[in-house]
Amino acid sequence: MKPGYRAIGAHKLNPIGLGAMNLSHAYGVPPEEGEAIRLLNEALDQGYTHLDTAQLYGAGANEALVGKAVSHRRDEFFLASKVGIIIEDGKRRIDGRPETVKKAVDVSLQRLKTDHINLYYLHRRDFTVPIEETVGAFKDAIDAGKIGGYGLSEVSVDTLTRAWNEHPMLALQNEYSPWTRNVELGVLAACEKLGVALVSYSPLARGVLANGVDDPKGFAPKDIRTNMPRFNAENWPVNHKLALAFNQIAAEHDVTPAQLCLAWLLSRSPVVHAIPGTSNRDHMKENIARWDWTIPAEAASRIDALINHDTVAGHRYPEPVRPTIDTEDFD
Repeated sequence: MKPGYRAIGAHKLNPIGLGAMNLSHAYGVPPEEGEAIRLLNEALDQGYTHLDTAQLYGAGANEALVGKAVSHRRDEFFLASKVGIIIEDGKRRIDGRPETVKKAVDVSLQRLKTDHINLYYLHRRDFTVPIEETVGAFKDAIDAGKIGGYGLSEVSVDTLTRAWNEHPMLALQNEYSPWTRNVELGVLAACEKLGVALVSYSPLARGVLANGVDDPKGFAPKDIRTNMPRFNAENWPVNHKLALAFNQIAAEHDVTPAQLCLAWLLSRSPVVHAIPGTSNRDHMKENIARWDWTIPAEAASRIDALINHDTVAGHRYPEPVRPTIDTEDFD
């Protein structure tokens, strides 16, 4: 295994993967298709070995994009996708029924132009379906050779353990960064105990700790951050000051804020991976350029003191979304 690479199951990967969501969904204005295809291919050229997508992103368009862009290089990367969040007629619902999972696997394979997905997640827990039943559908897909393993996203220690007892999983994908520490309430320790990879989404604090947000008023109309409490008029001034102080720590260590943030994250545990997303090729290259840099203990301690649950203003999600999140939360 290449020094510094980390395991997801039997696969040894660069711990900095690429989240493809931004190329179709959620942040700013997606790039035109040709630019997105160039970015994905350049990512493989730069050393990315882990690509992450989902059926949700662009209502299937992101999976189709990944399939069109890099299916001809399928043996060069570990492929992850997700099922479970469905938007129909403008309404969002969560569906973890076994029949939904089984159908979704085939749809994802077709869009991604592959016969095998390495890791297939349940995007959010469906509280109306016992997690064991959902896991049973994943196991059937594993036995059929359609997926290499399954994962869950934004779940608690209890759900993680129940799922694992039904069938061992490869990875858990939860939000984790200096300004979102929920996994430290138990999930991270459980992943270490069970040998589950913790794949961290939004590892750059939704762009804030990559020096990517100056004024939320400049967000595109459909940018999902416009509804997030941490970016509202009351909380943003507090959080912006934290980001500016974070940038200063990065400058002192001759790395970019994004590189500092990712190094902090990887220092938390050897089971941690990160999948920063971007639609900018320069940022994509920046995120992986110092992937093997070890953050000094002094810098990590300063970050812990500067940015944590007590210093960040506002909840990470708006009120209507919180009931869909199973992960432990701070009081």
